[in-house]
Amino acid sequence: MKYRMLFALPLLSVACTTSKPLSSDPAAARKAITQVLATQTAAWNRGDVAGFMQGYWKNDSLVFIGKSGLTYGWQQTLDNYRCSYPDAAAMGQLDFSNLKIQPLSPDAAHVIGRWHLARPSAGDLQGHFLLVFRRLNGQWVVVADHSS
Repeated sequence: MKYRMLFALPLLSVACTTSKPLSSDPAAARKAITQVLATQTAAWNRGDVAGFMQGYWKNDSLVFIGKSGLTYGWQQTLDNYRCSYPDAAAMGQLDFSNLKIQPLSPDAAHVIGRWHLARPSAGDLQGHFLLVFRRLNGQWVVVADHSS
């Protein structure tokens, strides 16, 4: 028994140090998150708030922090967007810039950046944001959004 343990320990050690999850590549995480943001931008710019929300975690624990305070839940966040931006003119054209995507672990990252809404008839809006992304079920989604 003692000899079996002596033989098994080095194999276990090698297995633990050489197995690396596919999601641990920071460049791949940045690319996937950039794609989520590009998809959200495209949806917003065609007036599709529900499509924009596909980049968010569809869960009651999603948190959005904005000028009106805290909002919890995917549906409530969608409802707030629809109330604040009732039509394509109010939505305008969204642009993200100055993005800094920082992977924190194989399945978590945060993104800092600037948002701008070009709205010729309603006046432009702009601000900064901090997004917390998690990789859930193989997909990167926003689990927390603090936009100002």
